[in-house]
Amino acid sequence: MRPPAAPAPADPPGPGPEPEPGWNVAPRRPLGDPYVFVATGPRRHEEWARDVLAVLRREVADPHGRPGLDADRTGPGRDAVPAYPFAPPPAERFPAYLRPLERAAAVGALAVMSEEWQFEPAPVRSRPDREAVLADARTLLDRYGPDAEYWTNAVAAGSGPAPDFVAAGLRGTASYTFLTGVYVNGLDLCDDLGLIAVSADEVGVFWSVGAC
Repeated sequence: MRPPAAPAPADPPGPGPEPEPGWNVAPRRPLGDPYVFVATGPRRHEEWARDVLAVLRREVADPHGRPGLDADRTGPGRDAVPAYPFAPPPAERFPAYLRPLERAAAVGALAVMSEEWQFEPAPVRSRPDREAVLADARTLLDRYGPDAEYWTNAVAAGSGPAPDFVAAGLRGTASYTFLTGVYVNGLDLCDDLGLIAVSADEVGVFWSVGAC
């Protein structure tokens, strides 16, 4: 009898799954633990506040199917307040709530959203990974291109478009609130910091919410 044939050599291992694009993983690294809303929608109007409202109300999807952060999309709060945790002003009143930001300040605003409003033990300014957090913030904003405009509800931006959010920290930042005042399921919403990115074809919405 002939000896059994030797088994064929195994195929070399494949290259493995493609790494996720930076934008897909960046929201989860600094922003996955705090109470933060991240979503992008299409820009369909010259008056882009109408498009931001559509994002806050979950009426539109991300144009490129990229993931965001929205713990309340299916939460019970929306039974009482459809846009929960938001109760945004009508589009025509947005100018009273928002101030323009330079890109560097927008990066700082987004970076400090990785902090907690209450009892923050390690503000971004003192973290060993400070530059990594800022790099993730830049990656997120790169999506909207070099000509994007940035807006915030932070009171500090009322005196100029370049406040230093990293130096102030989240707890040092007051805002014109977009949150509902309705007390839902024992949760009181007490602080918020928002950043809106506006490009020719998209609006990005980033919102940090304080709750107790």
